[in-house]
Amino acid sequence: MFHLYLMLAYTIPNIYVFFRIMYLFIGKGYRLTYTVIYLLLAAVYPATRYLSHLLPDRLEEALSVVANYLLPFYLYVFLFLLLYELFLLLNAFLRLVSKEKRKSGRFRLTALASIILLSLAVVTGGIINMNTIRASHYNIVVPQKDSPLNHLRIAFVADLHLMENSSLEFVEQYVRKVNALKPDIVLYGGDIVEGRDENRISEAILAALRKVQSRYGSFGVPGNHESYGSRGNGTFYERAGINLLLDTLVNVDNSFYLAGRLDERSRNRKSAAEIMDNLPSTPPSKLPSEPSGPTEPSRQSGLMELAGASDISGQSGLSLPVIMLDHRPTQLQEVSQTPVDVQFSGHTHNGQLFPINLYMRTLYELSWGHKQIRDTHFFVTSGLRLWGPPVKTAGKSEIMVVDVRFE
Repeated sequence: MFHLYLMLAYTIPNIYVFFRIMYLFIGKGYRLTYTVIYLLLAAVYPATRYLSHLLPDRLEEALSVVANYLLPFYLYVFLFLLLYELFLLLNAFLRLVSKEKRKSGRFRLTALASIILLSLAVVTGGIINMNTIRASHYNIVVPQKDSPLNHLRIAFVADLHLMENSSLEFVEQYVRKVNALKPDIVLYGGDIVEGRDENRISEAILAALRKVQSRYGSFGVPGNHESYGSRGNGTFYERAGINLLLDTLVNVDNSFYLAGRLDERSRNRKSAAEIMDNLPSTPPSKLPSEPSGPTEPSRQSGLMELAGASDISGQSGLSLPVIMLDHRPTQLQEVSQTPVDVQFSGHTHNGQLFPINLYMRTLYELSWGHKQIRDTHFFVTSGLRLWGPPVKTAGKSEIMVVDVRFE
């Protein structure tokens, strides 16, 4: 259904753009040429979506790349054409441009060229924006409870959507930037790898991810894309040095609790309250923690552990701050009624393309940024990478850096 909606959202505006450009800008002697060129370009995306199995691999791959750029290009041609239509409407009342001048070949060519060049400029800016990693800094205060910590720096990322052909250079750029931030802990909010490509991720990318350094290591939760077309063996996170939390609550160095939820589409997903039921009541034994990168991970009760983190099932312990990872920013009101102090989510991409980000605001109580509900701080990232067109005109490729002060 998603791809059907996407196809309709692509086709209907394209029909409008095709006929309006032909009527407003294309002379009768050029309409056949225009029709052939437009239809050939417009057919690239449907061909890669529905006819890929009939195409040679190299041709299918090349057309897919072209289609990924044509999708946002046509979106902005449509939007700039609407702006031109608005100009024509205002011009009917204000008489800014005479009818004779507006009908002239030079004016029409200039207007059409402006629409195309502005659309190309926006897409180019979106490509640059997507490939430029930036840090978004936040400062919050949460109750210290029994924690010995006064401060915790969290680096949070989501939505890398790693695939077989993902850029090693981009991953290495991320590793350099996150390490330069000197986080105490690195959290991953899901959709880190495409499920169908889990076993095809290069060793170079995995090695780069293992170079991420922090005091308490790296933890993450799965998103919806980890399960799409999944033919992997579920070891990507382990091989990348990321401790996977599956409806699990862990004690990190007797300093804070870290919980991670399964994605919302999981049938067996626990509620936030059920996970919080595992919070202990008497102190557990102290576990050592030293500043370092990830240690060799191991599986235990669905969790890959680091030094300094322990599964608290069956234990009791200190009253400590609670941090939650949940791929989708849903059920915020429900979570705010639990002991969770901070929750991190991704998934929304902040719409990825303007004006889709405006629509995302209607779907989620928080589609990007920070919001406090009752005593719980919620953070939603626009994602480190993206899915689909490699263009980002809404939001940024970000690492969220949250400095938590415990008082």
